[in-house]
Amino acid sequence: MRCSYCERRCEITEGKTGVCRMYTVSEGIIKERFPHRWSSCGASRLEAVPFYHAYPGSRCLAIGTTSCNFRCQYCSNAFIAKEDPEIQQDLLYQLTPHKLVSMAQKLNCRSIIFNVNEPTVSLPSLLDVAQEAKAAAIPMGCLTNGYMTVESTELLASIFSFFNVSLKGLSSHFNKKYVGIESCKPVLRNIRRLAGDRHVEVTTPIIQGTNDCEIDTIADFLTGVDPEIPWHVFRLLPEDEMMGTEYPNIQAIDAALQSARKKLPYIYFHNFVGSEWVNTHCPACGSVVIERFSLGCGGDKLNMLRCEDNRCPDCGQKIKVLNEKTPFGNKGV
Repeated sequence: MRCSYCERRCEITEGKTGVCRMYTVSEGIIKERFPHRWSSCGASRLEAVPFYHAYPGSRCLAIGTTSCNFRCQYCSNAFIAKEDPEIQQDLLYQLTPHKLVSMAQKLNCRSIIFNVNEPTVSLPSLLDVAQEAKAAAIPMGCLTNGYMTVESTELLASIFSFFNVSLKGLSSHFNKKYVGIESCKPVLRNIRRLAGDRHVEVTTPIIQGTNDCEIDTIADFLTGVDPEIPWHVFRLLPEDEMMGTEYPNIQAIDAALQSARKKLPYIYFHNFVGSEWVNTHCPACGSVVIERFSLGCGGDKLNMLRCEDNRCPDCGQKIKVLNEKTPFGNKGV
């Protein structure tokens, strides 16, 4: 049978698995192999995920499973994404959707975020969690590589109200060599679709000498989707198969972003301690409307929110922020 969850569309035979090794065929039906098993579950700041324009300063329950449909050479979560999921099962949490939602409420979490690996490898479990979360009025968000079918994109849109999509590079050469896919066209298609009626932020991990030459082209694409889309440019530290690669130069990447900043007002350059490029500035007057600390490697934190009504306090310009009132009094962390 052909698995239709991601764009790889793996052919899976009875008792076998596809590329992600998270689905099998049993009695003629594609089934999730490890339902409701989680590699991580804990409270985090939303800025650390990262989401900069969704529920600023709030706490989320961050969850993840195992495996991935990509094979990135530089994967920072290779111990989860690339290891055989079967041998990891003794280390996972067995938690029902009801238990996860109860934990989110007890920990005073504003949302539930899937953020460790790729959500399409665990879609049935996430659909179950979404039912419980909806009943409790807890929104869900996720990080995704965006490499899913049209049908799965609609499923994800029914589960998650906000997304951070990893757009790793545009060229076929980059995607074939460093990511292990033929083309990023499905990712671009899905970013357009999700940005149509969901809150979308985009992250691009920069590997100097490989995809930094595409910064302007990626900025052009994002401008065409939504000129106010938040774009996280990550200084990627060498990991996994690229462990020996030289650390990216902060000044060089900042210089390469200069022209992109004229097209997109919400560009953030971070993933290193002390970044100067993590604050949100009003596109009209330049005032800082959201101030953050950059603590490096997923440690970013809100310092001050000056646009609580989603408008610049100095000039009244509307600031793009997903920020409905919390249903159970979350004061953040």
